[in-house]
Amino acid sequence: MRRLIDRFLEHLAEERNFSAHTVRAYRGDLEGFLEFLSRDFLAREPGSVAPDDVDALAVRSFLASLARRGVGRRSQARALSAVRSLLRFACRDGILEHNPAIAVRTPKQPKRLPRHLRPGEIENLLDSVEGDEPLVRRDRAVLEVLYAAGLRVGELVSLDWNDIDLKGRVLRVLGKGGKERMVPFGRCAAESLQAWLENWDELRAASRDAATDSSEPVFLNYRGRRLSARSIRRLIDRRVEQAAIAGGVHPHTLRHTFATHLLEGGADLRSIQELLGHSSLSTTQNYTHLELERLQRVYRDAHPRARSSRRDP
Repeated sequence: MRRLIDRFLEHLAEERNFSAHTVRAYRGDLEGFLEFLSRDFLAREPGSVAPDDVDALAVRSFLASLARRGVGRRSQARALSAVRSLLRFACRDGILEHNPAIAVRTPKQPKRLPRHLRPGEIENLLDSVEGDEPLVRRDRAVLEVLYAAGLRVGELVSLDWNDIDLKGRVLRVLGKGGKERMVPFGRCAAESLQAWLENWDELRAASRDAATDSSEPVFLNYRGRRLSARSIRRLIDRRVEQAAIAGGVHPHTLRHTFATHLLEGGADLRSIQELLGHSSLSTTQNYTHLELERLQRVYRDAHPRARSSRRDP
């Protein structure tokens, strides 16, 4: 099993071009599965566990162990997907004749609406970032671009200046699976980027990376190096607290807000799918629940018969 897992992860990284983050997630789930098999299910050393030791009962027991540990259903489903993919890879290579994980049902997921900001909240957040200091301009540009283009945080931090056409107000981004897409952005984001660019050269020159690295990362930390995803999260936490907005706001919240406001403004799902870089329309359809909730509120508030009930004579 250990050799199979290593070969499968190599296949994901080199042949399927999965991101390093996704490969790490698969590794964590699969190593957890192997640990469960060796320690709890088979009571054997990990090196002695073979792919044909795995059956449907082993997979179900693995999911039950995750549930007992308090692992959420979404994480359980992700772990099951990783195990299914591993065993499907083993079938493809002739190691197994059939995939025992196919018979295991995916844990039912609770329906949760993605957290998003209302128009007034997003305006308060953006307007709260005031000042002409270089890092203030950077923070403003970060928030404006996240909201204007609906980028994932990994996509944002990987942006270089040659990916952005300020005059045409469009940027090129490399999304999940190495898929490239073009995303437009508005005037406010363009102005914020232009203002930040005025301070960018000075800050970049302070970095030792500038002499050896030919790339031009758009967003820099105070040392002139590429801003990290963790720094983006801290930046947003700080700005949300400053704007006195309720907690639970993170980089993906601005992506959800981007999609929700487009939907409420009349954009069709297929266009939103392309802008978000979703490979499946079903992922984008999660946002239809938000629109339905809004329409129900409008109906209840506006229709004369929405709240009244007929009484029998």
